[in-house]
Amino acid sequence: RAGTGRMKLKALLVTLAAVMCMAAASDPSERLPDPKQEAHATNLTIQKLGESSQEIGNVIKVISSIAQQTNLLALNATIEAARAGDAGRGFAVVANEVKELAKQTARATEEITSKIGAIQGDSADAVKAILKIGTSIEKLNGISISIAASVEEQSATSEEVARVVRESSGGVKGIAGNIKSVSEAAHHTSVGAEQIQDASRSLHDLANRLQQIVKRLKN
Repeated sequence: RAGTGRMKLKALLVTLAAVMCMAAASDPSERLPDPKQEAHATNLTIQKLGESSQEIGNVIKVISSIAQQTNLLALNATIEAARAGDAGRGFAVVANEVKELAKQTARATEEITSKIGAIQGDSADAVKAILKIGTSIEKLNGISISIAASVEEQSATSEEVARVVRESSGGVKGIAGNIKSVSEAAHHTSVGAEQIQDASRSLHDLANRLQQIVKRLKN
């Protein structure tokens, strides 16, 4: 029963691999891409995204610095307007508006900086995930190649078994003919001995060849 189970399992694997190989051969465009190349290309894209995020972050730093300077200037302008009294009231209003705008700019830059940090973190996680996926695809390709090799080996073994069976059939017929000839020519001792030797050698060769096939199938 165990041997029958192994034979069924081998047959199932052979059938599965044959279907996979036929599908790949029928439409090469649908074959799995090289996982290393795909992972590398995607990795480069994400790296570019990270670089762009870094550049945006640098611009945000400049804007934040300008906002801080603007805030200081607005504060100084407010102080000077207060010193000017009534003559500086209009200027004080403008200074307050500029100061409020600087605060809004500072809040916006902080929010953008936080989002950029999240994008960079997600990019790093994506790179790790893509590398893992590439490794998994590479393993699947290796398994497919192994199964395909097993299919070729099983096919070759099956063809050899069929050939040996055909030759064995012919050998058995020949042996039967030799035995018949021996019985018919039993009174001719010398002829009968030679034919018996030929039949014995044929049986010995046939047994050796069948034994080799059985060993290969067990392995």
